[in-house]
Amino acid sequence: MNELKINRRKRKGKTLFWRGVLFETDSAHLTQTLPPFLIPLYSKQEILKLRLLIIALVCILFSPLAHSANDPLHSNAPNPKAIETALQSEEKEVNAAWWGFDKEDSTDAIQSAIDSGAKKVVIPYVGDPWIIRPITLAGDQEIYFEPGVMTLAKKGEFLGGGDSSFRGTNIKNLMISGYGATIKMRKLDYMKPPYKKAEWRMGISINGSENILIEGLRIESSGGDGIYIGETGQLHYCKDVTIRDVVCHDNHRQGMSVIGAENLLVENCTFSNTWGTAPGAGVDLEPDGPQERLVNCVFRDCKFLNNEGHELLVYPKNLGSESPPISITFENCLMKTDAHNGGVPEEVEKPQGYGWAGICLGAMKTEGVKGTIEFINCTVDGSGKESVKVFDKDPDNVQITFTNCNFSNPWLVHHPDYAAYRVPILFEVRRPALSERIGGVDFIDCEVLDSVYRPVVYVENPHNENSLEKVSGHLTVISPHEPRIRTGLNPIDVKLEVTQANWDIEEVEHKPNADAE
Repeated sequence: MNELKINRRKRKGKTLFWRGVLFETDSAHLTQTLPPFLIPLYSKQEILKLRLLIIALVCILFSPLAHSANDPLHSNAPNPKAIETALQSEEKEVNAAWWGFDKEDSTDAIQSAIDSGAKKVVIPYVGDPWIIRPITLAGDQEIYFEPGVMTLAKKGEFLGGGDSSFRGTNIKNLMISGYGATIKMRKLDYMKPPYKKAEWRMGISINGSENILIEGLRIESSGGDGIYIGETGQLHYCKDVTIRDVVCHDNHRQGMSVIGAENLLVENCTFSNTWGTAPGAGVDLEPDGPQERLVNCVFRDCKFLNNEGHELLVYPKNLGSESPPISITFENCLMKTDAHNGGVPEEVEKPQGYGWAGICLGAMKTEGVKGTIEFINCTVDGSGKESVKVFDKDPDNVQITFTNCNFSNPWLVHHPDYAAYRVPILFEVRRPALSERIGGVDFIDCEVLDSVYRPVVYVENPHNENSLEKVSGHLTVISPHEPRIRTGLNPIDVKLEVTQANWDIEEVEHKPNADAE
């Protein structure tokens, strides 16, 4: 067949595109693309009609409707026969819509699919949100949310203070995958009557469970935490949990709370815009009792952004000397606030107090747990209060290490009620009943960028004469001012070297936009 050159400005006929394929429908082109033995049998008009008929048949044959008709798994119509067939197959993969999608309330469909014993439950995209009441998760199962799916908490439901969108208790081997899918609740509703004040309406709550994977989801506007990792009387922690590529946004208490965990990996996740009730952190690692643990917990490539409280809080006050030593690592993580640039939600009552420390580590008491907390290649780039705050921490129990970390632009928020020192790195004895001493931190090749004339490191202890203890390492301070540290009157084993780097940052004068009204 000779190649036919196309000049679309001169040629007559139509050009059709279907699934990336180009069809020219003028009769001259058709006579050259049809098999030669057919050309003498038909007129040009008949050839055109024949070609259009072929195109129509191909479109119908490969359309989603035809695909659904031939593949029951991708049909979203109620289908008891498909349920029966799927559950008898080796794959045991079911579609939640087979139990009947209901725009008003699809709880029963999803719960029935989960309870069916299927190995995999598909929650398909149907064009409307899946309106739900609390759902109970099962073990030995994969739940797959198709891209575009949203589960939305049913209005007027979730009246119980602990009602969560999805809850798993004492289960094993659960995978929840939902790239492009959203679990959403109604936080603003829960903050007013008829709802009683509560902070435990979670997006996903996992308790006393093992071998759990949650990936790809966006969890937002819960009445508690986006994700909660907790205990039961049967198992006082969760074990072998991976949370990957998840966004927890606009939750009421925390982006995520970790009450008890062993072998926890949180990777490439974002915890942002938490606000509503204290602590209001991006992530809070805070056990409730000495029977729990924080063992081999790793956060890698995560972002903690614009939260009302601390971007990150580690608070093991309730662990005791008999608890397993804690081991927590943060690698390549970013803590950052945007509160000073209009990033405070309009519903917040006190915007001048929105955003606390970038990293807050506290309540590691004298008679408390031992262990390590490590920060490797982490950045605090703007914080509402301190870049790093360490309080009520005995120097001899938990060893904290910062390696190749960068701290810049602390105290970007006004905080009119705060009267103490405003510094980049603060050590504080707040409650001497927990620890009368403070320290136990290494800074290995870290940088501080701060344009304000103030101490880089400061110890605040109004309760006794104890000074900073067991703090070592090297801080490079990028500042127009000579760096200073305040370690107290009688520092013990403080070997912290501080050097000044050249301040070669050009100050930019911010002028109003001339076009702004």
